[in-house]
Amino acid sequence: MTESASAQPRESLPLDSTAQLLTRITAQLGAQLSHVSLNGTRRPMHHRTGGPAPGSATTTRAPALVAVAHGSRDPQALRTAMRLLDRVRELRPGLDVRLGHIELNEPLLPSALAGLGSGDAVLVPLLLGRGHHVKRDIPAAVAAAPALRAVIAAPLGPHPLLVEALYGRLVEAGWPAGEADSRSSAVVLAAAGSRDPDSAADTRRTARMLSERLGGVSVVPAYASATTPTVPVAVRTLAARGRNRVAVASYFTAPGRFATAAAAAAPGTAAAPLGAHPAMARLLLHRYDQALAGVLPAHEVARNDHLLASA
Repeated sequence: MTESASAQPRESLPLDSTAQLLTRITAQLGAQLSHVSLNGTRRPMHHRTGGPAPGSATTTRAPALVAVAHGSRDPQALRTAMRLLDRVRELRPGLDVRLGHIELNEPLLPSALAGLGSGDAVLVPLLLGRGHHVKRDIPAAVAAAPALRAVIAAPLGPHPLLVEALYGRLVEAGWPAGEADSRSSAVVLAAAGSRDPDSAADTRRTARMLSERLGGVSVVPAYASATTPTVPVAVRTLAARGRNRVAVASYFTAPGRFATAAAAAAPGTAAAPLGAHPAMARLLLHRYDQALAGVLPAHEVARNDHLLASA
């Protein structure tokens, strides 16, 4: 009990008050535990959603997870994002999981955030590295929703779970599950591309991690736009170096124009986009939990102005 509570004069309680007292204690304990991470540390969310006062029978609701997708004219992209979020909901029943798009698809991110009103949210970019959308567009959308208390999580990549999804998609497409000959085989990691050097650095790091997962097979980053080499150029270069088994790994979260063009450039094995792979669902929740706990990668981009800005 707190000091102020212990200073209160004792009053005689009716005989039926024991159950009520136990109910209040249980509710208070549940509310406290809802703010503790699995490792025992308290989550540094300095705000709570509107709701019952402390001590009531209803515990505090966890912040919503808002997955932020780029958007695509390919109708498969939206369906893929919805399947991925269904997996997230299966892994964490009761969590409010929503979707917002930067462009091209509904709901657009501003509308998704407006639907949360003055609540709490963690925005998890369905983007694979640091770039303009992560550094500018998403923080701008949060700044335009001043009533919302929000944290922006790190992008999905680089991360071992992302590499596991890439590896799984390659094996599904026909890549040998055992170690391939690293002298005659290679993989092109086909990414969207960005002029931001941090984005390119993230893609290169993922390529190195995928190479390790493949037992030392060379993995060469290539891009669909904005920078070089392009996927066709990377494929031709590897063939000229004697790599007679070249696969294309699709470093895209969902189907779309870039993913289709990258697959068309593959001389043989072309993996599907990452999509609703089980490792992707686990990674979304991992980024969500990291943001809540304040334990973010060194390249974490932003918290909104209502909390703490970081570069």
